[in-house]
Amino acid sequence: MLIFTFPGQGSQRPGMGKEWENHPSWELVDLASESSGRNISHLLLDADKDELRQTRNAQLATFVLSLVVLDSLERVGLEPGGVAGHSLGEYSALVASGAIGLDDGINLVVERGEAMQQAAEDSPGTMAAVLGMDDDSCEAACMRSESDVWIANYNAPGQIVVAGTEEAIAKLTKVAKEMGAKKVLPIPVGGAFHSPLMASAKDRLRKAINSVTFSDPEIPIIANVDAQFHQNASDWPSLLSAQLCSPVRWHQTLARFESLSPRAYVEVGTGGVLVGLAKRIFGDSKALVVSKPDDVEFLLGVLSEDKPLQAYVASHGGEQLQMTERVIVASASGIFEPVHFSEAPTPIARNSPQSATRSSLHSTNNLVKRSDLEQEQDQSAIAASKYSPYTIHTGDVVGYVSATQVISQFSGLLMGYLVMPGERVAAGQPIAWLTVPED
Repeated sequence: MLIFTFPGQGSQRPGMGKEWENHPSWELVDLASESSGRNISHLLLDADKDELRQTRNAQLATFVLSLVVLDSLERVGLEPGGVAGHSLGEYSALVASGAIGLDDGINLVVERGEAMQQAAEDSPGTMAAVLGMDDDSCEAACMRSESDVWIANYNAPGQIVVAGTEEAIAKLTKVAKEMGAKKVLPIPVGGAFHSPLMASAKDRLRKAINSVTFSDPEIPIIANVDAQFHQNASDWPSLLSAQLCSPVRWHQTLARFESLSPRAYVEVGTGGVLVGLAKRIFGDSKALVVSKPDDVEFLLGVLSEDKPLQAYVASHGGEQLQMTERVIVASASGIFEPVHFSEAPTPIARNSPQSATRSSLHSTNNLVKRSDLEQEQDQSAIAASKYSPYTIHTGDVVGYVSATQVISQFSGLLMGYLVMPGERVAAGQPIAWLTVPED
């Protein structure tokens, strides 16, 4: 099981959408631009650091890119077993869970960004990271500073973010260091988010929330405010409203997800901040980021091998999968039946180049046969192999899971099925392997 986590404001960077511009999922950028009346392509491709730092721009750009990445994962059949988002990322998680639609999510993020920027201008403030201090001690340091400073994010054990006025942050810094904090680092943000200084944004955001129809989430989702699962649509309006001025309980959220025994936490979107926090909590064995198209291939590679994430990365030297390999995954759960399965399947030859790169594919894996004409046309591509793959194209149906089509997102040579006909599979499970021509 995978847990998808979505980053918040602060993860944005100039040019963060460039690697996605020619990807099919980029169509979401055009839809979001039309829905919001904003030029989101500009924000993702051309905006500089100062422009992206503005709250109204940072939130919209980060939210939309997360949905682009999410769409790319859904296109290859990957679905999470649970979702959560950090601050702004909670809106991405709600879209991913089916609790709100794309247009409603975009409109809420637009209103949230505008409301929070106005609140920051009306009540100026900033944030800082407190390192090497436990939660209780940091709370005590805030109280002892006797000023307008509050805990904003419980990010990880020993890493807490506080928010308040600049004067209050300065007092907190002195008190926290006296109480044993290792460091207090200023965070260059545009306001004191998740603190009472955001109170003036609530009315505008609440009005926007009241215009949205919420549905019961289809995927388990945990809220920032209380680090609890909330599967009732009626819970979310008040949770989103409360989130503005309440701390994000992030490490408590990840601890809650552990009850589901996830295989990995996947940060969906730009940045890598949430992966860093997860690694701080769980070590290197449970976290990775999908922020560019190649990362989708890497994740599919992790899922295609029966290894923990850490062992997979070590066995591949930390590199991405070779660009000539792809796997096709099940788009639903149920009984799998291939389309082009031959009556006399040919096993992968033990001495073939493919068997060396896919050592887990033994004679129980089944290959399809191509026609004589196809074999002749593609002979140069398979000259080194001892078997006959089958040519497929993007959009081809390679099988069915119950009544749901399994569609290839790539063009190439279908080298074999990874499951038997009639075998029960789970959504997101790799079911076929192919190679594609190098660019």
